[in-house]
Amino acid sequence: MSDLVLGLDTFGDVPEDDSGALVSHAEAIRQVVTEATLADELGVDAIALGEHHRPEYAISTPETVLAGIAARTSRIRLGSGVTVLSSDDPVRVFQRFSTLDAISSGRAEVILGRGSFTESFPLFGYDLADYEVLFEEKLELFVQLLDEKPVTWTGTVRAPLEHVDVYPKTDSGRLTTWVGVGGSPQSIIRTARHGLPLMLAIIGGPPERFTPLIELYRRATEQLATPAWPLGLHSPGFIADTDEQAKQLHYPRYKVIRDRIGAQRGWPPLRREEYDADLEHGSLYVGSPETVARKIARTVRTLDAGRFDLVYTSGSQPMSARLRAVELYGTKVIPMVRDILAETT
Repeated sequence: MSDLVLGLDTFGDVPEDDSGALVSHAEAIRQVVTEATLADELGVDAIALGEHHRPEYAISTPETVLAGIAARTSRIRLGSGVTVLSSDDPVRVFQRFSTLDAISSGRAEVILGRGSFTESFPLFGYDLADYEVLFEEKLELFVQLLDEKPVTWTGTVRAPLEHVDVYPKTDSGRLTTWVGVGGSPQSIIRTARHGLPLMLAIIGGPPERFTPLIELYRRATEQLATPAWPLGLHSPGFIADTDEQAKQLHYPRYKVIRDRIGAQRGWPPLRREEYDADLEHGSLYVGSPETVARKIARTVRTLDAGRFDLVYTSGSQPMSARLRAVELYGTKVIPMVRDILAETT
């Protein structure tokens, strides 16, 4: 597990200040840059920023914020988590991230997804009825762009391209690209067909229940003769000095955002018993550094993952508590995870 990547993930949740008031979206974005800078200093391997178009989240253009982070960091990988390709243009996405790759000296990554939220579709004039075809065609085009050669492409969702070269090119010759998947077998097979790494979002329930999907990905890559890349995972959590402190900071604010989104999707309100069960057996990584490290190590070992990103913001946790969570992740959780895995190999 020496090559295991341990990263952080955020949607730019709008946090509270020390008085308990929500800060502005602008301050929330600056806070993410500060947290990413600290993560870089402490040796965190990667940070991913998710694209959202809702009032609870400040980041709508991950690559812009990542460019700001690039200017203040030197080693941390800089990715989206995810870029909603369905409601964007593949050529522009490639250009923006290849530009970020230049600014960051080759540290850019893009995680492409359909998005679990749909606000971007009406915002940019797309019909949800075209949900599948938009992603299928645009991913096909994006994969061609990754070769950094002239592209000829025809589809139904944008104008055709005839032997078109796209700039800037990357120094490495290929932009690091993942596909973010929530658990659809069709999405797993599509990712394998295009020869791309899989980033699996596990946001609830026992991680082991995703084993069949991981096996499907590996079986599909074998049958399709495409690369079987190391698996990436991301899951929500929060870290504080003690288990009780972490839960006190996380649960009430997590419940607010979870219930607000759930009301729009027909979910019942979150009960404390469900939350506690997910802490014990599911995919919530909340607690002291030791508690979180042991749980991450167990998941990485169980699913044979090559990367784990902790979604370290899940609601309006105070800015000071978030900085402490990043500090604990870099100084305590990551070393503990590596030590635990080294003992079991």
